[in-house]
Amino acid sequence: MTGPESEGSVVRRAVCPGSFDPITNGHLDIISRASRLYDEVYVAVMINKSKKGLLEVDERLDLIRQVTAEYGNVRVEAFHGLLVDFCKQRDIPAIVKGLRAVSDFDYELQMAQMNIGLSGVETLFVPTNPTYSFLSSSLVKEVATWGGDVSHLVPPVVLEALNKRLRKD
Repeated sequence: MTGPESEGSVVRRAVCPGSFDPITNGHLDIISRASRLYDEVYVAVMINKSKKGLLEVDERLDLIRQVTAEYGNVRVEAFHGLLVDFCKQRDIPAIVKGLRAVSDFDYELQMAQMNIGLSGVETLFVPTNPTYSFLSSSLVKEVATWGGDVSHLVPPVVLEALNKRLRKD
């Protein structure tokens, strides 16, 4: 075996969870920053069968793999169920979440407290780059649906996928 684990050191892993429908430049900022702090970063794409997304799960996975390929230490997987179970199965001790505003903190703090109570998995909050403080996938979808320019909010390959999906032929 080669690499950090063979030398007796522990591989530091974290997960960045979300629906990523679609992945935005704000998501990428958090993933990029996490990839500099951890040896392995999992991007966990939530599957919610009761909620129809704009992009299919496989399409989201593919887009995320494309836009995170340059990092080298990012893995992209889908999951359903509890995030802490995803973490336990992969020996991931930390969840990295971006916070845009105080309103995000209220909800995310409750989730973090539940996660540590259920499994001991820690949550680290990363303040969003102010450039992306207003940005959400929902906002991107809404603006794109009405023909607004979201080219500065998502990577080019994601913009292409959005335009293709929303094109009314």
